[in-house]
Amino acid sequence: MTTPQASQAPHTPLPHYPFSTKGDRLAPELGELRGRCPVARVSTNSGGEAWLVTGYELAQHVLRERRFARSVLADPEGPAQDTPILAPELLDAMNHLQRAGLRDEVLKALGRNQPELPADWVAEVTREGLDAMVREGSPGDLQRHFAEWVAAQCMCRVLGLPFEDHEWLAVRADLDLTMVTPTQEELAKNWEEIRVYMHEYMAGRTPGRPRGLVDRLADLNESGRGLTDEQLSNIVSVLFVSGYEDFASFLGVAALNLLQRPEVMDAVRARPETLPQCVEELLRYSVVLGNAIPRFVTEDMELGGTCVREGEMVLLSLDAANYDPAAFADPDAFDPSRSPNPHLRFGYGRHHCPGAHLVRRQSETAFRVLLDHLPALRLAVPAEEVPWHPNRMAIMPAGLPVTW
Repeated sequence: MTTPQASQAPHTPLPHYPFSTKGDRLAPELGELRGRCPVARVSTNSGGEAWLVTGYELAQHVLRERRFARSVLADPEGPAQDTPILAPELLDAMNHLQRAGLRDEVLKALGRNQPELPADWVAEVTREGLDAMVREGSPGDLQRHFAEWVAAQCMCRVLGLPFEDHEWLAVRADLDLTMVTPTQEELAKNWEEIRVYMHEYMAGRTPGRPRGLVDRLADLNESGRGLTDEQLSNIVSVLFVSGYEDFASFLGVAALNLLQRPEVMDAVRARPETLPQCVEELLRYSVVLGNAIPRFVTEDMELGGTCVREGEMVLLSLDAANYDPAAFADPDAFDPSRSPNPHLRFGYGRHHCPGAHLVRRQSETAFRVLLDHLPALRLAVPAEEVPWHPNRMAIMPAGLPVTW
């Protein structure tokens, strides 16, 4: 077993994580660390230090092991990966919802059936976005008219928010998930604007006549009072910000990966029944995490031959884990027929993302429409010229120029 002191040479500066916030490829440093030091000491954007885990099996272990906690990280006095957490429920929303008896309502809305998101409706709004792009002329921006458009439509409909507010909300969601650049004061002010919007929206509801998930949660909470008004408005803000940003990020990066492989697009058009398997490979292959999944060490223990101490933070790079050759044959190759494909895009075990079904199902619908509606779709610039938003927790193209 190594000690923290032995893992780095004396006075050697720690590598700074994240290594890249571009989604064009997995940062080479992640692959190098996975092969050389799968539990590596790194510095973080908060100015602190953490253990970075890059291997598949170790990431599974941390997600499965209850001694690596998430809830402790929500303590404002605890370690932070980026800026300090403004309120505990922002990082621990599902546990707060569970204690308040509201978790099942969220899982029902985001689960397999997704009653607010029938496939015909998702297909229609996807076509609307693409048609708007075509009307504006070539080259068009697929990030704006496909990825961000579909994500905003879906999240506003599930939550019951007016779609005409989506641009106002998206600007603030973008800032909230931007690392390094904003000041703590700017982030706090930005978040308060989102929270107040959600609070006022819930306050204006008609009890018993919910417009969507936000109102249903407010109605249920009214009787049980498991959450304060501030906690509930924080949590529904998290549902929009994380849901919109993560979905728009994946759709944009995945679309870029498809556009670089016209033969894959043609094969899926010829055999549309293979699209679900192709989406699974897009979920594995797409590099979308600008930061990492944080966990808190609750007692001294060994992790991958390294001693980690109580109070330290562990960061999981699920992107790196999804490229681990110990788990995936030829992981650098995009293989739309890969099977099995046990990627960790949505976490693992009890720490499985509640939005997984939504992303899978609606991505299949959106990509099916994209491939059918624009059969000659292609990149308008070389892939290396696609711009990226800097310092985003959810990696996102700043634009995805295409022609047709």
